[in-house]
Amino acid sequence: MKIALLGYGKMGKAIEEVALKRGHSIVLKLDEMTTNINFKKADVAIDFSIPEAAFHNIKQAIDQNIPIVSGTTGWIDQIEEVITMCQHKKGSFIYSSNYSLGVNLFFSLNKKLAKMMQKFDYDSTIIETHHTEKLDAPSGTAITLAKQIIKHSDKTDWILNENQPKKLKITSKRIDNIPGTHQIIYQSEIDEIEIKHTAHNRMGFAQGAVIAAEFIQNKKGIFSMKDVLGL
Repeated sequence: MKIALLGYGKMGKAIEEVALKRGHSIVLKLDEMTTNINFKKADVAIDFSIPEAAFHNIKQAIDQNIPIVSGTTGWIDQIEEVITMCQHKKGSFIYSSNYSLGVNLFFSLNKKLAKMMQKFDYDSTIIETHHTEKLDAPSGTAITLAKQIIKHSDKTDWILNENQPKKLKITSKRIDNIPGTHQIIYQSEIDEIEIKHTAHNRMGFAQGAVIAAEFIQNKKGIFSMKDVLGL
């Protein structure tokens, strides 16, 4: 499989390492925003760029009939436009806020716990901790987790680093050399329930992104990691 790698920071380099070990080749490395990407040599594109570039990268891949896997967060307000474009062009697209197998299992666990807890008098909160180079806050993973909880609660929305009775609080922390930690806490006057996912390094995210690219290479449509992992 010939991969166009859009974004060549720490995640891009980790994806390259995993891809080469799995027998693939990198035919394009792009680490700057451009509106003129040539995908002719690529079978699939993987985007781990920056929020300002992601939409343009995805659009160009779809326009050139190249399946694309996106893990960039912070641009999600434009995803409906991407979905419409992909459907119109009969393209191939996967977006996930997190490609780690463990995190996607954590998503499933979070949904089940949220359904259980909606009958009881507990208040919920999310704490996410990442490295200081992460550009967006809260993390896309934290937003996904929050939306799952809100669906099964009396919360109307999430809010960052503030306390409001009808909103689910997400606390974002930025600490050196933390790949990613997410905690879901349910608290009452008498006790507390917590589930937590801690990433030890970036390789789990990179492996999931490459597996997603392998999955989508010869498919048409819009997919998620649930499709990739059969969850």
